[in-house]
Amino acid sequence: MSEDFQILLYYLYRKLENPQDYVEEHRALCESLGLRGRILIGAEGINGTVSGTREATDRYQETLRNDPRTSGITFKIDPATGHVFPKLIVKLRPEIVTFGLGEADVDPNVRTGKRLSPAEWLEAMHGENVVVIDGRNRYESDLGRFKGAVCPEIDNFRDFPGWLEGHAEELRGRKILTYCTGGIRCEKLSAYLLDQGFEDVSQLEGGIVTYGKDPATQGRDFEGLCYVFDQRIGVEVNFTDTRKVVSHCEKCGEPCARYRNCSCKSCNRKHFLCETCEETKGRVCSPECEAVIAAIAQVEPTA
Repeated sequence: MSEDFQILLYYLYRKLENPQDYVEEHRALCESLGLRGRILIGAEGINGTVSGTREATDRYQETLRNDPRTSGITFKIDPATGHVFPKLIVKLRPEIVTFGLGEADVDPNVRTGKRLSPAEWLEAMHGENVVVIDGRNRYESDLGRFKGAVCPEIDNFRDFPGWLEGHAEELRGRKILTYCTGGIRCEKLSAYLLDQGFEDVSQLEGGIVTYGKDPATQGRDFEGLCYVFDQRIGVEVNFTDTRKVVSHCEKCGEPCARYRNCSCKSCNRKHFLCETCEETKGRVCSPECEAVIAAIAQVEPTA
């Protein structure tokens, strides 16, 4: 199949005047180019991922680079055979990535952790007294993470401050390395860690996506797949002999990187499910959810 589409992943922390007006303007731009995806805009900047034809996405990049409000923005680009989003969503948000600190929010334009290139990151991971912290949600790190990383049991990025409060003492005095998908969460995460008194904090520049594309590292020591917020769900990162699958089908226990949502609508939990088990046992994730579905079937009227 011809890869005549592209997927763009990008963000920029920059103060925007009249963000509501910019939402409408930006939506019109994307619609004119036939782009699909999810774009969050706020007073602190823009955070987005879109898909479209090569011509359309190239024009989109050029437009943002030539606009003083978004000049200097960096795009991470993947080839595709078609759209990976069902529709276009452009929203105004108080934060372009929700950390939920309110008035105590951190500003990545003021300070963040030291930025490490992929090669520097690979070397730093194997240093002494180092702790690598995954800055993503639990369902993302379950699919893939750096070897030996600490993966907080959190369901939302805004839960991280609470997690840190319970683990701060075990992290004191250590060299902290943080990473996320494309880098945006680590901008705030590393700044927050510095605000909390941690002195040696670094972040992976460009995130996992950039690390996997770098010819010097080729994704070495990233285990599993990188979770992405589009129809692909998971993408390869590691192209070295350290590549491995870290997730398992919850029903049979076989290695599996295939995420499915529970068929019980009140649950909808993401879980790993191989094709064979889905065909023979369905997409329900637990006996409790199976009982809920059975109870609903008993009370629904028949045609």
